[in-house]
Amino acid sequence: MNLSLFIALGISLASTLALEVGFFLIVGKRNKRDLLLVIMVNVLTNPAVVLLYWLAYLYTDWNATIVKIPLELAAILVEGIYYKKYGESFKRPFIFSLAANAFSFTIGAVAQYFL
Repeated sequence: MNLSLFIALGISLASTLALEVGFFLIVGKRNKRDLLLVIMVNVLTNPAVVLLYWLAYLYTDWNATIVKIPLELAAILVEGIYYKKYGESFKRPFIFSLAANAFSFTIGAVAQYFL
């Protein structure tokens, strides 16, 4: 793998962490343990999703949207499972996961469009 892929992974993880932590705070959550959980599940899911996306992009001719949808849904599912099992203040963990991922994905897509 080349350096640009590692840079893309780092930028994606850093921006996702900033956005999803921001989302956590915007929706009024303040539990420190749950904040750490948000960070940890994103460290777990984001690099895997981004790496699988780029491998599909580099080595197949699949449509980008067709690749992104199942990867994002898998991340939402995995994060929701962790929020449900280990979260203290997540009343609807899968809705939180969906909303946080939609928030960070949308902001990221808009930022990418303008950069």
